[in-house]
Amino acid sequence: MIQFKSEQGEISVSSAVFSNITGMAATNCFGVKGMAFRSMTDGLVHLLRREAMSKGVSITYHEDDSISIELHIIVENGVNLPAVCRSIMNEVRYMVAKNTGVTVRAVDVCVDSMTL
Repeated sequence: MIQFKSEQGEISVSSAVFSNITGMAATNCFGVKGMAFRSMTDGLVHLLRREAMSKGVSITYHEDDSISIELHIIVENGVNLPAVCRSIMNEVRYMVAKNTGVTVRAVDVCVDSMTL
């Protein structure tokens, strides 16, 4: 959780906010089928529904009030993986900074599966 202090009070931004913004930004990019989650019971990669996108996102907080984001995605078959990942990195960095004002140190995109 990141906290902002001002003369008027304190604002706390939780991990759920960052996860939801990240999930929405990533799934709006071309070629992304959805967020992915690897099940611990069977080891298979599952496509997450829109309301459970935060399971595919991991947020790491740093001392300088910046964050690092790791997200797991499923892409469509036949897309250019480096171009899609670069697009996701830029979009996630922009949307998180725009909506929260927090500096994003790194965005790591893990492609877990490809749909046919």
